[in-house]
Amino acid sequence: MKVALKSDIEIAQEAEMQPISLIAEKAGIDGKYIEQYGKYKAKINLSYLSDNENKPNGKLVLVTAITPTPAGEGKTTTSIGLADGLSKIGKSAAAALREPSLGPVFGMKGGAAGGGYAQVVPMEDINLHFTGDFHAVGAANNLLAAMLDNHIYQGNRLNIDPRRIVWRRCVDMNDRQLRFVTDGLGGRVNGVPREDGYDITVASEIMAVFCLASSIEDLKSRLSKIIVGYTYDEKPVTAGDLKAVGAMTALLKDALSPNLVQTLEGTPALIHGGPFANIAHGCNSVIATKTALKLADYVVTEAGFGADLGAEKFIDIKCRYSGLEPSAVVIVATVRALKMHGGLAKTELETENLKALEKGLPNLLRHISNIKNIFGLPAVVAVNRFPTDTEAELDLIIKKCRELGVNVVLSEVWEKGGEGGKALAQEVVKLCETENNFKFCYSLDGSIEDKIESVVKNIYGGEGAFFTASAKKQIAKLTELGFDKLPVCMAKTQYSFSDDKTKLGAPSDFTVTVRNIKVSAGAGFIVALTGDIMTMPGLPKVPAAENIDVDKNGKISGLF
Repeated sequence: MKVALKSDIEIAQEAEMQPISLIAEKAGIDGKYIEQYGKYKAKINLSYLSDNENKPNGKLVLVTAITPTPAGEGKTTTSIGLADGLSKIGKSAAAALREPSLGPVFGMKGGAAGGGYAQVVPMEDINLHFTGDFHAVGAANNLLAAMLDNHIYQGNRLNIDPRRIVWRRCVDMNDRQLRFVTDGLGGRVNGVPREDGYDITVASEIMAVFCLASSIEDLKSRLSKIIVGYTYDEKPVTAGDLKAVGAMTALLKDALSPNLVQTLEGTPALIHGGPFANIAHGCNSVIATKTALKLADYVVTEAGFGADLGAEKFIDIKCRYSGLEPSAVVIVATVRALKMHGGLAKTELETENLKALEKGLPNLLRHISNIKNIFGLPAVVAVNRFPTDTEAELDLIIKKCRELGVNVVLSEVWEKGGEGGKALAQEVVKLCETENNFKFCYSLDGSIEDKIESVVKNIYGGEGAFFTASAKKQIAKLTELGFDKLPVCMAKTQYSFSDDKTKLGAPSDFTVTVRNIKVSAGAGFIVALTGDIMTMPGLPKVPAAENIDVDKNGKISGLF
């Protein structure tokens, strides 16, 4: 039996990877569709999807989780281990996951390619520059910003009000210094002075468009609708108006092809796109998911953070636009995290505490109820087992989940890889054959306020939403412009069902404060910013970057 005593990066670096051409062959992809990026990475040409449109799809399995805590849950690790577990029991399987952002890699979270013996490789490449997709997204975003400011400088034919520009520049790094800036200083030749700011690249609307587009034609159509600002008479100005769409598409066309890599056990994995789930819709690209469904009988995908964020947006935004329907949902939890939701500090998690566990369990139970009762999908709870978990604690989780008609499976993929995911894989296969009543949380026919209220009450368990005067004014304007029938993308803290990160467990006595409403017309959703959520994170006191190094042979250490 393997025991993961080494760091994730050490395990990944010791792995014997197969040439990506063999992984493609294993997945049934003809070599003409593969463009290799070195020996272990490749892009799958977009023509593969169109050439195989009549091929039947596999079953789609969504992996989500309880509300995250500093104790960790292991959603990506579970997703990868489940794909390997499905392969272990003789099923054709693939994973479809997001690319990590450099911000968290160098910030608090560290790498995001799985962990232990359930990882995707080459781990360093995936966590760093990979195939350059994020650079392409950032370049397209900043080209649009440059063309916007240049248009104003060169005479402002479109009559854009510099005080009503809503398009921000971006960089894929946590950098609080860039949240608010003043640019165009230094005299007339250096542009028109105005207040500006940066978002992290994964919060850019370009990233959302990139992940929701179904083809190059759809990408161009969505890019053309992006609103960059408003005129002096309050008319929206788009990227199409600025004639920026062709050049932006040129920057994105190669990136739009999904990336093919492998797990430690040689299971095909498509890693593509990476919007955050707390400030964007938190899912990998539609193109990658649809491509994976042509490659395998079972495709494991994940949505970011807890099920109140990633899973809700996966269903209400991604599935709504793409026509995708998951056949089963895996909800990842740990005893440790549930005890934190029950009020314990991170330093108090090593010993049995049934009282704290029982107090924290409602968080898991609310997520289960949402998946089953709101979205009508069959679910299983995957408990990532830690050595400190006791049988009494595990039995309590099993008992409470069974009261809701949901099974609990212990997952040991971190320690054992696919072998530790076989039991979960068998449960997932069984669930995929059951009937479901798949549905969305809300109808698009309601108002913007109605849709937000529906998410707050039905998914978060709150009493409702409070809209600031500014938000009400923005809603009125967007309704007047005809955007009120779009789905909503809630920008909210990931650490609580509420908009207050200190409210752990399953709170109910709260309202969510909506302070800002904007439209991502290209992506096709309304963004509601709640609480103190920000679109540009900052680095922690001790960033992960401080522990990363490279030796004389170019070998990276400390990445995770």
